[in-house]
Amino acid sequence: MVFIPENAMTCSWHIPTLLAGLVLAAGASLTQATPAIAPAVKPDIPAYGAAGATMWLEQQWTPAERGRYHHRSQGTVTLPIPVDWFLALEQPDPSIIARGLFSDGAYLDRFGFIPAATSADNPNGLPIGFAATRGVNPATGAAFEQVGLTCAACHTGRISYRGTQMFIDGGPAMIELGKFRKGLADAMAMTSLSPPRFLRFAKRLLGPGNNRIARLRLHNQLARTVAGAVIVRFKTPSPAGSVEEGFGRLDALNRIGNEVFADQMRQPANLAALSAPVAYPHIWDTHWFDWVQYNSSIEQPMVRNAGEAMGVRALVNFTSASTPRFTSTVPVDALHDMEGLLAGPAQPTARRAFTGLHSPAWPASILPPIDVALKEQGRTLYRAMCAGCHLPATDEPAFWTSDAWLPANAHGQRYLRLTTVPVAVIGTDPAQAEDMAGRRVRVPMAYALKTPPLSQEGALGVYSYGPALGDVVEKVVYRWYDSRTPPTPVADRAAIDGFRPNGIRAVVREADGTARPAYKARPLNGIWATAPFLHNGSVPTLYDLLSPWDERPRSFWLANREFDPVKVGYRTGPIDGGFRLVAVGADGRFVRGNGNGGHLFESPATPAQARPGTIGRYLKPQERAALIEFLKTL
Repeated sequence: MVFIPENAMTCSWHIPTLLAGLVLAAGASLTQATPAIAPAVKPDIPAYGAAGATMWLEQQWTPAERGRYHHRSQGTVTLPIPVDWFLALEQPDPSIIARGLFSDGAYLDRFGFIPAATSADNPNGLPIGFAATRGVNPATGAAFEQVGLTCAACHTGRISYRGTQMFIDGGPAMIELGKFRKGLADAMAMTSLSPPRFLRFAKRLLGPGNNRIARLRLHNQLARTVAGAVIVRFKTPSPAGSVEEGFGRLDALNRIGNEVFADQMRQPANLAALSAPVAYPHIWDTHWFDWVQYNSSIEQPMVRNAGEAMGVRALVNFTSASTPRFTSTVPVDALHDMEGLLAGPAQPTARRAFTGLHSPAWPASILPPIDVALKEQGRTLYRAMCAGCHLPATDEPAFWTSDAWLPANAHGQRYLRLTTVPVAVIGTDPAQAEDMAGRRVRVPMAYALKTPPLSQEGALGVYSYGPALGDVVEKVVYRWYDSRTPPTPVADRAAIDGFRPNGIRAVVREADGTARPAYKARPLNGIWATAPFLHNGSVPTLYDLLSPWDERPRSFWLANREFDPVKVGYRTGPIDGGFRLVAVGADGRFVRGNGNGGHLFESPATPAQARPGTIGRYLKPQERAALIEFLKTL
């Protein structure tokens, strides 16, 4: 079945008469020139070698659980085209000669997406983190079947070492969403404008029904889609003030705000710059943290997950009377199931540890073995210099008896209170914490948000971004509860919400009552598999992180997959098609959003000479090596 995108019926674009004639002619010349394609180019992406051996590290998930996490739809329609179109598109290349399919796993691998085999969970053989979403647009009533991204696209890691690829569930992905989006848009534009390419596309889609009238209808749909949704969503330049994200990073919080408050609410004034890219965080153990996100801004698991789905374009009815306001494609039950995979079946304790997704152990059968004597030296250093913020190692009794574990709530669950450190103290790049605190959004007063507006502009209230996002996401979730037959019982709603309130904050209140932007310090189990480091991915290896600032790289390349087991991180040299992250500009100043300062171990001659974010004394190279050896074992 060929689905027709809604925008193909509502956008207006004239197809040049000559082009239409060429496309529809059964014998269209395969050498016909198509100069209109010139602005579209092949994506500049790495060409990796053969994968060699592959393995999934053991993390307490069964293959069936892994399959659900990788490919279960979260109600998203991230790609603005039907599934069958995506499967029929060729790779973008100005040549009119047939190229491979855009959906080919080996091609998408070059953007960083991990190939996956065809299975019951993945009938189209799409990469990890891709899912087919079928449903009805709650604002228009139109049926759709489109490709959406899931948590797994951004939270599945991969490292390579001497020919072996190791995959890590819940680890940070090394994907390049910007180039992927532009590549998909160019592939569609080329297909629309090149007669030979379009005829091949039509043949794949239409099969026995490939006739002149069907091609005319299909080309009209494609051309309107390219001029509408694809150009608007995937080819429009980022707002002024944006920082390039590149491989392995995304300004997730600002992108969610733009999708919800600017795009789907149809309030373009709410569009904000992508000013604060962050490295994709690792997500094992997160269910049990009191607050999550790098800036410790979200408390409730369901609001976190539903907000993520909305940011990756789950559809929400904000403006139409066709369904009740806040009706959406967000599958709350599926999100609850996914959260259960992360959390595990029981409260973590010293006896059973974390029962859900587990942090990966250092694979000594592939990577160099641990130096036991050096590790024990590192243990002493960790206790003296790291445990105060990051807590004792999770395999030590002191972790489980720590008063960081809050008292049990009414449902018998205890959560881990993470240390938060003000930005002014930790000294790391302030963009993610400060920009969330400073962002304002305009929302119709008719939406009746719980949070009072800061001011009012006609029918619009002006709100702080974080609380407004929490209120809107909660309304979407509650609408799902109310729409069940019968409505979801109150007790069940509490369980699905994770037995936690809808807490959203952009600043953290300290003991003296002051509220300042801050970043959280989480336990370091599995940290060896989570490069690059700091919240914005501005430091490539653990060795660099433990080194004085003068020794940290001012710039390095992201997209390499080869692992450095000594420094612990990816190789950092130039790679064709990769991303050069510049942390310090030619003027010697931090590039805001990319800054690599803070979290420093230095011994200045006088306290007045201490750099911002100096948290410990200078570590000799041998001490750094010892501490790293211990961190490998967490």
